[in-house]
Amino acid sequence: MIKNNIYNITVTLIISLLLINCNDNKSKVLPKNNLTPTVYSYEIINVYPHDINAYTQGLEFYNGFLYESIGRYGKSQLRKVDYESGEVLNAKNINKKYFAEGITILDDLIYLLSWREKVGFIYDVNNFNMIDSFSYDKSKEGWGLCNDGKNIYKSDGTDKIWILDPKSMKELDYIQPHTNKRKLANINELEWINDRIYGNIYMADGIAIINPKNGVVEGVIDLSSLKEKVTNHKDLDVLNGIAYNKTTNSIFVTGKMWDKLFEIKIIPKTNGK
Repeated sequence: MIKNNIYNITVTLIISLLLINCNDNKSKVLPKNNLTPTVYSYEIINVYPHDINAYTQGLEFYNGFLYESIGRYGKSQLRKVDYESGEVLNAKNINKKYFAEGITILDDLIYLLSWREKVGFIYDVNNFNMIDSFSYDKSKEGWGLCNDGKNIYKSDGTDKIWILDPKSMKELDYIQPHTNKRKLANINELEWINDRIYGNIYMADGIAIINPKNGVVEGVIDLSSLKEKVTNHKDLDVLNGIAYNKTTNSIFVTGKMWDKLFEIKIIPKTNGK
C-alpha cells in the first residue's frame, strides 16, 4: 500500500511538473482527449563521456555520428561527436551575436535555430559550410527541432509545435500538445522516434511523448533520478538533449553542462520504480 501511494504521488508530481506554465490561449480547438498520459521510467544501457562545458541545446544521430548544438552567447557551436569516446570530430563556432538552439538533420543538411534572433541557419553536414539562412515570423522564438523525413517540427517555448516546409522553412501550421487536462508549454529539445515527437520540457526532469497527428501527450518519461548520476558542479543545469539511434534502437539523453551521455531503454513505471 505504501509503495502504491508513493507511486501515485510520483505520477501526480511528474505530470503536474510537466504542465506548469501552461498557456490557456484558446487559439485552436483541441480534439476530445480522455487519455491520461502513461508514465514511464528508464533503464540505463550504457554511459558515455560528455563535455561538461557543453550547454546542450540540440542532439541528433546521423549516419552513425552524434551531432550537437551548444548554446550561450559567445560560446555557441555546432559539433560532430564520436559518442562513444566523446571526442569532438568537427566544430563550427556560431557568430557571438547568436544563441544557438536546437538542430535537426535532413538530406545531408543541418538546420540550426537561434534563440531570440528569429533566424536559423542551414549547414552542409559533411563540412559544416553554411548554405543558407531562414527567418521565422509566426513562432515566438527558436527552441527545438526534429523531422519526420518530410516535414520539420519546431518548438518555440509556447504551447505550440510548428510544422515547417524544409524547402522554404515557412511555418505552415502548428499542433498544440495537450493532456486530458490542459495544453503543454515550455517544450524544448525535440526528437522524432517511431512516429512520435519526444520533447524535453524546460525545467522539468522528464520527456513528453506527443502524437503529431493530434497533439495528444500519450506518455511522460520520468528521468528525475538521472541528474544525480552526473558530476555535481556550480554550473550544472537541466536535462536537455534527446537523440534516437536507429541502429541500436535506443535513446540517448544528456543535459546542459552534464559530463555524461546516457543510452537508455524506456520501461513501464510500476510500484514507484
